[in-house]
Amino acid sequence: MENVHLAVEEDDLYSGYNDFNPTFDSEDLENDMGFQQAIRTSHGRRPPMTAKFPGTAIGTRPLVSSFGSRIPLASSMGRPVTGAVQDGAARPMTAVRAAGYTSYMTRGSSFDPLGQSRGPAPPLEAKNEDTPEEKIKLLEKKVNDLTEESCVAQSTGNLQLALEKAKEAGRKERTLVRQREQSGNSDHINLDLTYSVLLNLANQYENNEMYPEALNSYQVIVKNKMFSNAGRLKVNMGNIYFKQKNYPKAIKFYRMALDQISNSHKDMRIKIMQNIGVVFVRLGQYSDAITSFEHIMSESPNIKTGFNLILCYYAIGDRERMKKAFQKLISVPLGIDDEDKYILSNDDTSLNMVIEAIKNDKLHQMERDLKLRTEKYIMTAAKLIAPAIETSFASGFDWCVDMVKTSQYVELANDLEINKAITYLRQKNFNQAVETLKTFEKKDSRVKSAAATNLSCLYFLEKDYDQADRYADLAMNADRYNPAALINKGNTVFLKQDYEKSAEFYKEALRNDSSCTVGLYNLGLTYKRLGRLEEALDCFLKLHAILRNSDQVMYQLAILNELLGDSQQAIEWLMQVISVTPTDPHALAKLGKLYDDEGDKSQAFQYYSESYRYFPCNIDVIEWLGAYYIETQFCEKAIQYFERAMLIQPTQVKWQLIVASCYRRSGNYQKALETYKEIHRKFPENVECLRFLVRLSTDMGLKEVQEYATRLKKVEKMKEIREQRVKSGRENSARGRREGREGSAGSAAASSVLTSPKKSIVMDSGHSSGSIRGERLSAKMRSLPGSNEPYEASSPKELDASYVDPLGPQMERPKTGAKKRVDDDDFAEEELGDDLLPE
Repeated sequence: MENVHLAVEEDDLYSGYNDFNPTFDSEDLENDMGFQQAIRTSHGRRPPMTAKFPGTAIGTRPLVSSFGSRIPLASSMGRPVTGAVQDGAARPMTAVRAAGYTSYMTRGSSFDPLGQSRGPAPPLEAKNEDTPEEKIKLLEKKVNDLTEESCVAQSTGNLQLALEKAKEAGRKERTLVRQREQSGNSDHINLDLTYSVLLNLANQYENNEMYPEALNSYQVIVKNKMFSNAGRLKVNMGNIYFKQKNYPKAIKFYRMALDQISNSHKDMRIKIMQNIGVVFVRLGQYSDAITSFEHIMSESPNIKTGFNLILCYYAIGDRERMKKAFQKLISVPLGIDDEDKYILSNDDTSLNMVIEAIKNDKLHQMERDLKLRTEKYIMTAAKLIAPAIETSFASGFDWCVDMVKTSQYVELANDLEINKAITYLRQKNFNQAVETLKTFEKKDSRVKSAAATNLSCLYFLEKDYDQADRYADLAMNADRYNPAALINKGNTVFLKQDYEKSAEFYKEALRNDSSCTVGLYNLGLTYKRLGRLEEALDCFLKLHAILRNSDQVMYQLAILNELLGDSQQAIEWLMQVISVTPTDPHALAKLGKLYDDEGDKSQAFQYYSESYRYFPCNIDVIEWLGAYYIETQFCEKAIQYFERAMLIQPTQVKWQLIVASCYRRSGNYQKALETYKEIHRKFPENVECLRFLVRLSTDMGLKEVQEYATRLKKVEKMKEIREQRVKSGRENSARGRREGREGSAGSAAASSVLTSPKKSIVMDSGHSSGSIRGERLSAKMRSLPGSNEPYEASSPKELDASYVDPLGPQMERPKTGAKKRVDDDDFAEEELGDDLLPE
């Protein structure tokens, strides 16, 4: 009971709870100079002082209010400890207000939860790059950057820069290793970095065809036991020996690599075995190659290995195994999705957007390329083995077609049939080719269009234009978007001289296939025929942008510029033609003609001479060169050219007369006389030859002069009678036509004209040129110089009576020569072959 205290009634049990320590009063902090100084300076962040009361931390540790601001204490004595005695009074257990917290912001203060009013943070201390660790890190980063730059340069095709970067990376990496050893960190050498640097250097040596250096770099990697799985790099070494055609060593390294690769890497082992098989093929060891390829086809079949296996069986002539290998080839799964998944749906809009996005992405392009490559291998294999597996190639093709029809490549069967027809064409068995192509008339539209296109072209080459036009229509009806069919149709219309319509067909072909160069070429020729030279020039300029080295296109550009009056531009285009085909005689002749038109005889002579050297049968070139030597008073040199013309055109008397004239001009009268006698023997009615025989005989004092003069008069008389008969026949026919139009009155008038002597005299006097020539010749003979006078004193006009100006109009494009060209009358047809087949 001593310890029991009874409550006194007067005592207030809750007294003292509203009292609080003034230390926590934050209402007058604005006027507290110490607190404001602590805010502006780092006074409030100084280290804590020694505690005055046990268990408390004395200092001005800031308190976080509900507003987020830190409020340091006004006193440096620190906050009181809970339950501790302070100033002789015990702290109450509860309080009306929280100790040191207010429900409103301090007056004059702003909301600053991040403490930005204290200013920026002090700068970080700079790293000390002089330490060995920092130097090693920087050098390692530099090596990585150089290796990456080398790979990027190699990917862009700059092989020399890639090699230089790889070498520099190797030097930096060796420096890095030395620094690690010097700093005592040899245990921390980055082996991965060393491996990547050496491998990249070896690859760059190989890309630059520096094979010995590449082999040395690979040997460094392979011999280093610290590099795991380095043995597989012997495959790269085998590839280098293969490029050097050192096939035995290549096989050795391939087999060493194969031994060091575990069975878990199945794909890698298959690829190495494929390389071994290819090397055996190069060595001619087909049996060993067959062993490798057969193993691959049993483990992991693929298209390329199947094709190589067929080639090996073909090389050893094993028919049955060729058939089995072909069956294996067409049964290899491609592993690609069906094209139907790329067909747009009418209902699902979101699915259509996805299909549009993936229709031409990289994956779909890769699938298309794989499918095209597979079809190419199958087609090539079928064409190769078809003549070998059966007694005839037709039977072999039929067997291949039957096998393909039962496989996943059923659409290739029709293409094989078309190839069968083309093989008939190569064997010049046109009837069989036509029959084979005609079987496609009832097939689906794509195949029918291809077959009809080939038939149209075939008939066009045989000049059966009606059939060509018929099959061109059939091809167009089967596939209106077939550019080859449209071109063949345009060609048939062109031959009918309906140039506007043919131009429309060529334009439609270009709209369907903008890369159709044949259509653009033919369109240019059509515009040229229509006289629309500017449009033709535009066509050929576009074509030249596509076919930069086509001499036909450049020749047409030269012709068009000549027609437009721009001779200099035409010469420039022809210079480009002879830079591509320097032995083209017709381009050289055309260039000589243009220089001759410009008045540059020396350049013209140079190009005409070059043209004659490559093709000495062009009459125009021969004529110009002969005339050039006559003009320059070198008649002896002109003789050889006109003798060549005599050989080319033996029935043309003018070349023989010119040869005799050259002998006469050069003073060799005896040779000239013999030549004229030979001409008179071949052409006894030639008046010019007899005139010069009379003249030469008179000058040389020969007794045959009277005989030749008599023959000359007789020939001239016969010529005069013949001309009168021809003239009378023409007038009678003209008079008969007039009588038909004028009736009986006209007939009477015509009779009076016929019986009129005056009219007859007028007619004779107007057309009896033979008698006049005879009188003129008699006058010449009376005025001939004596035997002691020089022959060249005669009139040049009389001497050159038989000479024809060789500078006549040139052919725009002769069709004979070393290389046939396409000119106005020749337009390019679609060639028979794979180009006509749709993709």
